[in-house]
Amino acid sequence: MQDLFTDQLVDLNDKSILVTGGTGSFGKRFIREVLTRYKPRRLVIFSRDEAKQVDMERDLPTRTHRSLRYFIGDVRDRQRLEMAMRDIDIVIHAAALKHVPVAEYNPMECIHTNVLGAENVVHAAIANRVSHVMALSTDKAVNPINLYGASKLAADKIFVAANNLSGSAGTKFSVVRYGNVVGSRGSVVPLFQKLIADGVDSLPITDPRMTRFWITLPQGVRFVLSCLEMMKGGEIFVPKIPSMSMVDLAKTLAPNLPIRTIGIRPGEKLHEVLITEDDAHNTYELTDRFVIEPTLAFWCRLDIKEEIRQLPEDFGYASNRNDWWLKPDDLEWMIRETEK
Repeated sequence: MQDLFTDQLVDLNDKSILVTGGTGSFGKRFIREVLTRYKPRRLVIFSRDEAKQVDMERDLPTRTHRSLRYFIGDVRDRQRLEMAMRDIDIVIHAAALKHVPVAEYNPMECIHTNVLGAENVVHAAIANRVSHVMALSTDKAVNPINLYGASKLAADKIFVAANNLSGSAGTKFSVVRYGNVVGSRGSVVPLFQKLIADGVDSLPITDPRMTRFWITLPQGVRFVLSCLEMMKGGEIFVPKIPSMSMVDLAKTLAPNLPIRTIGIRPGEKLHEVLITEDDAHNTYELTDRFVIEPTLAFWCRLDIKEEIRQLPEDFGYASNRNDWWLKPDDLEWMIRETEK
């Protein structure tokens, strides 16, 4: 299994960076990666959970990491965001309500955080003349069938269109979109590992046909860092990552356990889609990623040294149509990388 997205990472030395949702799985890994690779001027962890910030500060104390700032706040609160973004150069927007059933049961809360929160990030960034904003999206925003996906689609549209609003502030907004993260909070790999450790007699699979894209947290962080380096504003960046069926994943983690089919949950898809056929005519391919171009009048193509390949009109990037499939050794490598 190769180490992805290690070339042409953005230089964050002496930069001030703010991460919304900074105590989440991605946020914590991003903070550690930045502290390892760079010497930032300020690194602000913006989140609403006091307990998680206290736990994180114990692991990464400000007395040791002098650039760190722990900032309690909610993306629903524009005034607090504006205060937190003073003198910030780069914003990574990772805060969201992400669990499909939670969003279905609490639709207004999902909209307030994922959609209105995105609007607040845009306004606060422009007000503070932030240089770059990179928002994290999800495969569920593509042809959404649940509220979480619909809210993230709306957020993606807000961030792309925000490039029309920045004016003299010059703030650039782009989006990174990828699939399942191995080892992230609430994902299936930790769930299966816990069930196996608890001594279950079978592993639950919603549907034996189901497939998913897979990426590790370190790969996701490096992908964001590399997209920050090349973004001009308005792009949606999609990494080239492998697929694996849920049956093969279960058999890799527990070869001797039988599989129990429990049925697809409400709002769940059989296969993930990261690029639709309708987006293909606005998308081009690079060696390690796809770039969905914005339909903005001012936008011109990235200055890329490598060859750019236009996609055929019937192209679609879905987990069941992928030409890169994980083998058991690959999955084990990804789990080990996540646990580092």
